[in-house]
Amino acid sequence: MSDVTDDTRPGTAASGPDTGTGATAAAAAAAGGRLPVGVYVLAFSLFAMGSAEFLLAGVLPEIAGDLRISLPLAGALISAFAAGVVVGGPPFAILTLRWPRRTTLVATQLVFAASVALGLLTDDYAVLLATRFVCGLAYAGFWAVAAVTAISLVTPDRTARASGVVVSGLSLAMVAGGPAGAALSHLTGWRGGFWGVVVLTAAGALLTLLAVPATRAGGEPGVRRELRAMRRPQLWIVYAVTILSTAAYMITFNYLAPFLTGVTAVPGAWVPAVLALFGAGAFLGLSVGGRIADRWPVTALLAGALGIAAVSVLLALLARHALAVIPLVLLLGVAGFVLNPAIYGRVFTIAAAAPTLAGATTVSAFQLGISIVPALAGAALNAGAGITSVTWIGAALAVAVVPAVLLDLALTRRGPRAEVAGAGAPG
Repeated sequence: MSDVTDDTRPGTAASGPDTGTGATAAAAAAAGGRLPVGVYVLAFSLFAMGSAEFLLAGVLPEIAGDLRISLPLAGALISAFAAGVVVGGPPFAILTLRWPRRTTLVATQLVFAASVALGLLTDDYAVLLATRFVCGLAYAGFWAVAAVTAISLVTPDRTARASGVVVSGLSLAMVAGGPAGAALSHLTGWRGGFWGVVVLTAAGALLTLLAVPATRAGGEPGVRRELRAMRRPQLWIVYAVTILSTAAYMITFNYLAPFLTGVTAVPGAWVPAVLALFGAGAFLGLSVGGRIADRWPVTALLAGALGIAAVSVLLALLARHALAVIPLVLLLGVAGFVLNPAIYGRVFTIAAAAPTLAGATTVSAFQLGISIVPALAGAALNAGAGITSVTWIGAALAVAVVPAVLLDLALTRRGPRAEVAGAGAPG
């Protein structure tokens, strides 16, 4: 099988070089084998902001008790954040299209930190709900611009790797930031962990000012140009891949605790360690995916999807055997995250003329994939299916990714004026 590669990425001749102090030096460093410091700063900033998303689930009972609201109302705070990410990211990207990227990055971090702080200073549920929605907007805006900025700081053959490093901040937030914040909140009251998020986000904004070069898009930004690029069918195929693949591994991850204790009979005290294995796998998957996705994106996407499907099936079949389940959790993290850099690589290749809006929509697609998990799992569990049913659902979602990836490949190869002019590379 041949994979699809393309040189019409942001920062190349197709879209014009990025301009700004330090951009050339950063690209030179990347060309020498090192990613620039700014890429890691963006990953840290995403870790700080993403920790707030995963922290909230761990302190819902405390919030409900403190505000004297029901648990479902407290759970709506999660939905408000998700809504801000899903529906607000693309419009926010258009609004800030003409801003220098570093300005946008710092502004979104400061808005995020201020919104979190405002929510902590009030006992009014409606105000807290509104601040969560604004946090989602700022989070989506930062994530989209961070991905574009990261690829602008490296040479074209390292765009997926740079994107993978930035996304690794989110996986660290999932397995470390959220649990650590929840532990702090249990010691200091539910607000304590969120104050930690405020401090880390403010530190990220300062580091962004110091370490990220002031870059902007090479060509004159234009809303019409970005919207025209968003009409490409291949782009929406990749978004479908994003939603399906994210839901495929998250549906199992979200229900790992009851799966491990109720079926595998793992002692509750060991569950956090097993969940940490998923995070370790996610880092390994991002590292591997980032290194192969620039050259073999189709291979990375198919390997990830088929890997999720295979591991999910094995988890269902071997659910009662801890010695099998524990390493499978590690492999689920690897498979789930090995395709994320390839997703970003495909998006920024297909939508080279609209990296900011396309990146924001990718963030929304990731969040939508996470958001549909409770509905899918709830439907199965409410129908009387056992907890292992979530792994079968994950396997089915992962299998559905395969035809979408193959359709993207077929459209790319079709005709001399295909949407993306690609050259074959062995996969």
